[in-house]
Amino acid sequence: MISLPGRFAAAIRFLTIFPLPGKLGTTQEELAGSLLFFPLVGGLIGGLTSALAGLFQLLFPPFVTAVLVTSALAVFSGALHLDGLADSADGFFSSRPRERILEIMRDSSIGAMGVLALVLLILCKVSCLDALVTTRFLLPAVFLMPLAGRSAILLLMSFLPYARPDGGLGTLFYSRNARFAAFWALSLFAGLAAGLAGARGIAAVLAVVALVFFFSLYCQCKIGGATGDTLGAVSELAEAMVALVFVCHFGGGA
Repeated sequence: MISLPGRFAAAIRFLTIFPLPGKLGTTQEELAGSLLFFPLVGGLIGGLTSALAGLFQLLFPPFVTAVLVTSALAVFSGALHLDGLADSADGFFSSRPRERILEIMRDSSIGAMGVLALVLLILCKVSCLDALVTTRFLLPAVFLMPLAGRSAILLLMSFLPYARPDGGLGTLFYSRNARFAAFWALSLFAGLAAGLAGARGIAAVLAVVALVFFFSLYCQCKIGGATGDTLGAVSELAEAMVALVFVCHFGGGA
């Protein structure tokens, strides 16, 4: 019987760079059973980053604060999902058949489309956070961004099968009940979003669900399912989507 602390520790080890003592959470069984803790890890990252954002607000100009917060989000996750975004962009925009796309995504080198995707995503996050620094929505947005990203991973897993016939790390998670984990993650995300940001928070939830749905259709069309790279990509896209919704001019503005 795998303990709950072991599963939570495995999720922390996999999704963050936070060091943990001992060997708790280091087995494949613990990692395979860690899905339910993905949104909690997202909330942990969000809580730490929003606390830093509040400090940065007091010390630095808006643009510097935005850059530092974006950097913290990337560093806390070890840039794991940014790597997935770059690999997905290189593969999907290569105009190659399915088998070749999967090969390109597995290649550790980065191409022009991967670089472009990273630059555009980081610019999007920084510009959105810069616009939020002087509003009451900065801290809720920063807290919800990583929670949305880890919830989006579970949603995509619930929509799509694993695409690689030869297997991979993702098969560990696909052996579990991803749909229940996705429902739990979405419920937590929606509840916290509504409580922290009201209508704007609910709009962010709906936008993330729509993003994951359409991204899943695109993945299905290109490679017939999801891979570890596309799961990382959808996490980053969901974070950016939350930031975009929070800077939209609707419902009374910022």
